[in-house]
Amino acid sequence: MSDKEDDMFVDEVRIKIKAGDGGNGCVSFRREKYVPRGGPDGGDGGRGGDVAFRADPSMRTLLDFRYRRSYRAGAGGNGAARQMRGKDGDTLTIDVPPGTLVRDTDTGRVIADLYHTGEVKTVLTGGHGGKGNARFATSTRRAPRFAQMGQKRREYEVVLELKTIADVGLVGFPNAGKSTLLSVISRARPKVADYPFTTLSPNLGVVAADGDSFVAADIPGLIEGSHEGAGLGLQFLRHIERTRMLLHVVDVSGIEGRDPVRDFDMIIAELTRYSAELAKRPQIVAANKTDLPEAQANIGRLSDHAALREIEVYPVSAATGEGVKELLRAVSRMLSSLPVPGPYQREIEVDAPGQDETFEVAREDGRFVVTGALVDRVLYETNAFDDESMRHFQQRLNDYGIIAKLRDMGAKDGDTVDLGGWEFDFID
Repeated sequence: MSDKEDDMFVDEVRIKIKAGDGGNGCVSFRREKYVPRGGPDGGDGGRGGDVAFRADPSMRTLLDFRYRRSYRAGAGGNGAARQMRGKDGDTLTIDVPPGTLVRDTDTGRVIADLYHTGEVKTVLTGGHGGKGNARFATSTRRAPRFAQMGQKRREYEVVLELKTIADVGLVGFPNAGKSTLLSVISRARPKVADYPFTTLSPNLGVVAADGDSFVAADIPGLIEGSHEGAGLGLQFLRHIERTRMLLHVVDVSGIEGRDPVRDFDMIIAELTRYSAELAKRPQIVAANKTDLPEAQANIGRLSDHAALREIEVYPVSAATGEGVKELLRAVSRMLSSLPVPGPYQREIEVDAPGQDETFEVAREDGRFVVTGALVDRVLYETNAFDDESMRHFQQRLNDYGIIAKLRDMGAKDGDTVDLGGWEFDFID
């Protein structure tokens, strides 16, 4: 991998994931000397492997997923003679940086939030193994010649979305001095240069203040229109969604012809358009570059203007360190009164067990059409060329209430019933 690729910060990717299919049940009969009528001894198939995500603290970007987009757990092994059960498929654990959200692409719903370092969350469950023919033997059915197929699992496309986990988010226009300030208050060493968008990825630093410590994130500079994707703003605004407070860095020198008050209002407006909740996050303003003579005339104006929003302004110079200690004490005091945000609460399980027991019956062009995950599963597990399997199939239609539903819908002898593409004559 090149140095350029090493420096890439990737915070959103799409990948495909699939839990393992269950193994097929086995059709087998005992074949032993002096046992002329050996009974069925086909074993069950093994269970398919799950798909899980793990928050790995050694990762800070989703770059690795640019080179591999498909992930599959191991399939269960097929059953064998002598009631040997197939081997269970291996669980696939996918490592992601802490702070990664996993979303279902089709619905946009959150499947998992890998918020805490080291936590593991299973998002897809493996398919059940099919039953071997030994499981279908009864007092009246001594030699079943059919077995169940393993439960199949479908592939899902998910979006991995990284949201930086930090206590304080540094926001402001390009060249306001955020990266320089972070390097002064922590051991972080972001690249700093005098041109817009120097910071191409969020930089994290641990800050010590008044015997306490907190994590600060330097977010790439916002510009007008960032909420619509202008510049780099939209790409990185997500990284301050988890922060407890914002440290708004404003260049009060005005040496580039900018007005600090207008810059302050513009950043607030961009935050509001992106997320009204984010704009209400507790905030402190660092009036930076006070070492420059032009700054003194602007500090008072900015302080008076920010006071209208009940936001305190602290004059600092990241270049000389002036005012930095006072700023950090203020940040530490504010953090001490703020709750620690938790992970995303509305998690769902995409492939939750029990969600495949549904079916629907509709009348179309004189036929009764039965659809649903339950129908697909029953059909898949049926051998249409085996009489015993078909009798078992009919019994399952009764057990699951499909026959009763057809009867309630008005089905009569001779009516055509379409079950997942298979056509039958209804016989009551």
